[in-house]
Order: sequence, then C-alpha cells, then structure tokens
Amino acid sequence: MPTRNKERMNTMSLNNTPRAVRTHIAFFGKSNAGKSSIINAITGQALAIVSPVRGTTTDPVYKSMEILPLGPCELIDTAGLDDVTELGQLRIAKTLEVLGKTDAAVYVADAQAGVDDTDTLIIDKIKAKHIPLIIAVNKSDAASIDAAAVAKAYGLPAIAVSAVTNDGVNALKELIAATVPQEENAFRIVGDIISPGDLVVLVTPIDSAAPKGRLILPQQQVVRDVLDSGAIAVVTREHELRQTLGSLGVKPRLVITDSQAFAEVSADTPGDIPLTSFSILFARYKGDLPELVRGAAKIKDLKDGDTVLVAEGCTHHKQSDDIGTVKIPRWLRGLTGKALRFEHSSGCSFGEDLKKYALIVHCGACMIGGREMKERIDKALEYGVPIVNYGVLIAYVQGILGRVLEPFHSASTVWEEESR
Repeated sequence: MPTRNKERMNTMSLNNTPRAVRTHIAFFGKSNAGKSSIINAITGQALAIVSPVRGTTTDPVYKSMEILPLGPCELIDTAGLDDVTELGQLRIAKTLEVLGKTDAAVYVADAQAGVDDTDTLIIDKIKAKHIPLIIAVNKSDAASIDAAAVAKAYGLPAIAVSAVTNDGVNALKELIAATVPQEENAFRIVGDIISPGDLVVLVTPIDSAAPKGRLILPQQQVVRDVLDSGAIAVVTREHELRQTLGSLGVKPRLVITDSQAFAEVSADTPGDIPLTSFSILFARYKGDLPELVRGAAKIKDLKDGDTVLVAEGCTHHKQSDDIGTVKIPRWLRGLTGKALRFEHSSGCSFGEDLKKYALIVHCGACMIGGREMKERIDKALEYGVPIVNYGVLIAYVQGILGRVLEPFHSASTVWEEESR
C-alpha cells in the first residue's frame, strides 16, 4: 500500500476514534517548565502555543495523536500549577479536574530552575490519585540534570529531555507507552459474558432522537465487541423484535436494548432469554454497576423538597421530550409522588459541591472515559450522595431491574440485598 494511503488510513482511524475510548495522557508542571513545548516535540507539530510569558496555557487543551503500541491517544496540555493569582487559582482548579480523566501523567520539571518543594507538592497530588506518572526533566540542553537521582528521590520513572534539540523525546514516548496500563478494566463491554457462535440481538430504536444515517456510539461499540467475540449480532428495532425472535432458528444468548424501550422489549422478550441494556453494560464497563444499583435503591427514600442532579457527560441539542430534562424528572416525580427539584450539568462540569443533592442521576457515559466516570462516582460517594445512571434508573422505574441485572452476578446480588 502506498505510504500516502497508509498515512491517510491512520489519520482516519485516529479521527474516528471517540475521545472517550482514547488513552488520556496529561502533562502537568509549573508555569514555563515547557509542557506545551514537550507536547509539540512529541507530536512533531506546533500544536500548542509556546511563549516565554508565564500563563500562556489557560484552560486544558486537548490534542489527538497515535502513540504505538497504545493507539489513539489524547494529549492534555494544562496550565501551570504554581500561579498564585486569583485567576491562576481558577486555572489550577480546572487543571486538577483533568486528573479525573487521566490514564497516565507526565510531570514536566524545569532543569534550569531545578526540582523544588513546589514540584514535590504537585507530584504528590498526582500520586495521591494513583495515576501512572513519569517525570520529564525538560531543558536538558541548557542545564545538566541527573534524571536517575530525580527518579530515586520520587520513586518514579524520570527522563531528561529537551524540547529544543529533541533529545530524549522518542525515549519519553516509549516510556509513556510502557507506563500506561494495558488492561485497566477486567470487563469487556459484553464479550466476557458471551461466547463464540452465540446469537446476540440488539434492539436499536430509530426515532426522532436517533442520529441520521448511523447508530449512536454505545450501540456501535457493542456491535463491535460482539463481533470481536466471534458471536453473531442481529440488529432490529423494538417494533420488529417479536418478529425477529420468532424468525430465529436458535434462542439468543442475550437481548440488549436501548433503555428507553425497556417496557416494550421486556414484554416481547421471553423470560428465559437474558435481557439488559446498552446503558447498563456501560455502567459495568466504565463505572461501578453495583454502586449504581445501590443508588437506585435509594430512590424510595427521596422526600419533598429534595434536589436531584441530572448529569450528562456531553452537551447535545435538547429535544422536546429530552430524557435528562423532561423524562427523568417526570418519571421520578410520578414514581415517588414527591415534590422534587432538579438541577442539570453537562460536559466537563460535574458540580463542585455535591452535598446539597439527595440523588445524582448520570447518563450512560458514552462520551467520557472510564476513569472519569469512576472519579465522578467516587466524588458522589465522598459526599454521601447516592448515584445511579440512566439505564439502571429506567429499569427501576419499569420494575424490571432484577431481570436486567441477572447476567451480572455481583450487581444482581446487591439488588437482592437492597430489595429485602
């Protein structure tokens, strides 16, 4: 294949890889340590603005590239963590939010300035999150630095690099690739509960909310995981499910549906065929399904005047019967009979003070990574706030949560305990 075509295919692969499933590598450090310069050296492009003026990088900036053998990655350039101004403190808060979505971190130290107590404080903040961390001592062309001594002092991999001469940059990329956990999640999306040759029926409603000409991201990813497992994917709409099941020569191993079609799909799926939803699969894959089930069990405890946060990991155009702003408030008010208040967040924002909420209802997290979703769950639990996701909530509202959890032993056991 001509080199140009290979490059084009690699670019298409990178651009078509959703940010949520890329490896997130964040660069932290003090102002003017050379974080942006290092990213430019790694990518071989002038992607980040470089300036001797302190504070050039303000909000975190995201850049996509391929790092073998990791594949598509998201490099995150952050503001300096030593800015003591009022605006600087806001920038620092934004930078620290990035830790919640970081799969691996590179701390960029300044060889000319030396590694000091401020560096140590920042490094300790990152280490406290248990994120794989590398120290890149930049400006090695301008000052001698003993990277081995730095590594020994912090108990971390360290390497001397120069963004000016490119010395050590390739070695840094190789170190990043070796440091990132290759398999952080013990689960596949669905592949660990099906076998080669199994028949899996996927129910994908095509309505006004469905994107034109394609399936939504979770549906695409589940289809791919079914195929990667050597199983057979049959895709149908909810209105044709009964006909589809009747035309199959064998009983499906599993039926997976969009959660909003739970009622119809559950009625049309015989009780001896396991049933679950895309959202519940992703609650297990990216989050903590047993904990989200515990959150569902707390719905019955909601009281008049309680505030519920509905959080979404992305921003999207709201339709007239939007699930987050319309359906979920309607369902919860109708189910509990309580005068509940609702607040909403979307995108990177998850709220600073969660203790005012009696419940958090989170989306399926298809547009954010697993580390970020787990971070959000942990933050809710830190404030003592139960959290549930869309799929688990809808199954609870429909009275079929026990059924759709049957394929997942640990979550099913939690629900049995909570239901007593």
